[in-house]
Amino acid sequence: MDIPFVYGVIATGDDFTDREEATKHLVQNFKALTNTMIISPRRWGKSSLVHKASQIAEKEETNLRICHIDLFNVRSETHFYELFAEKIIAATSSKWDEVISMAKNLMGRIVPRLNVSDGIGAGISFDFNFNKSDFNPDEILDLPEKIAVTKNIKLIVCIDEFQNLAELTDGDFIMRRLRSHWQLHQNVGYCLYGSKRHMMMEIFNNSSKPFYRFGDLIFLNKIPREYWIPFFIKRFKETGKEIDNVSANLIAELVEDHPYYCQQLAQISWLRTEKECSEEIIRKSHITLAEQLSLLFENLTEGLSQQQIAYLHAIINDEKAITSSEVMSKYGISSSTAAVRSRDSLVKSDILDKIGKEIHFQDPVYKYWLKTKYFEE
Repeated sequence: MDIPFVYGVIATGDDFTDREEATKHLVQNFKALTNTMIISPRRWGKSSLVHKASQIAEKEETNLRICHIDLFNVRSETHFYELFAEKIIAATSSKWDEVISMAKNLMGRIVPRLNVSDGIGAGISFDFNFNKSDFNPDEILDLPEKIAVTKNIKLIVCIDEFQNLAELTDGDFIMRRLRSHWQLHQNVGYCLYGSKRHMMMEIFNNSSKPFYRFGDLIFLNKIPREYWIPFFIKRFKETGKEIDNVSANLIAELVEDHPYYCQQLAQISWLRTEKECSEEIIRKSHITLAEQLSLLFENLTEGLSQQQIAYLHAIINDEKAITSSEVMSKYGISSSTAAVRSRDSLVKSDILDKIGKEIHFQDPVYKYWLKTKYFEE
């Protein structure tokens, strides 16, 4: 029997729930070649949303091609250009001889190299042999537009973990170079997103940064509870098991509607259910989930300063006036300045999220672990 809940991978088909308006919005942007930036905390389903919208847009617009690039392991500016060129050509070419022809015609000084593998995951891939003396970043950045014009197609370039470019040496210079080219493209649109919300906000929402107002800025919200409940009930029923409304609601409630954790807690609960899922099964599964992540949480907490830990303790206990003398004395916060610095550093590291005047934990299971394990011991 297939497990009906997935996490840690792109959700497709019946595994993809809600995001109807966001999907529709993104599909329209893709078809119109509107540059789009997506901002949300980690594991809120950005990649699944982009994948879903890409499938729909390419189906509805036969002249549209969509290229997906993940910068998770990008190590240098040169590495980025190599990856960029490879993915662009691969996404717009269907045959190996077409790859060679396109590379020669559009980037004559760069030679594609064929890689053949066997065994598990066998297939053909390619990369490029860049001659440093002939290396031309400007030429590579204009490659999508050249290909789109040459092949008479429209192209969307989706780049995940985009914020990693800002962390490279001369990150601001790289960003300015990218913007100076991409803003001139008429047949190509760009969809930029990443897992570090604070950095993405800095890149796209700071008027001093090159990518400020580059295009349509989408802030992705949590999937509402009203969608999770029927989703859980349906997926349990499809596999011969049952869960009622109260228990389905509890799954989403315990992890504060966090998309990744909703799927993970639902999976653990489903695996422990023989016929009918109960609140007891879900609560025990929630404890198990926190225990599974305890080593990760311990390492994360060990890297924090005592002032940061004190600030988290106050947030855990729902203290509102953290800079008041009474609260600071209670938790060992040395000063109001230390409190503000702790808050800002925790937001910058994506442990906390600041929306208006409200402070929230980005990871609800980490919040639960701190409250029930770390601060209770």
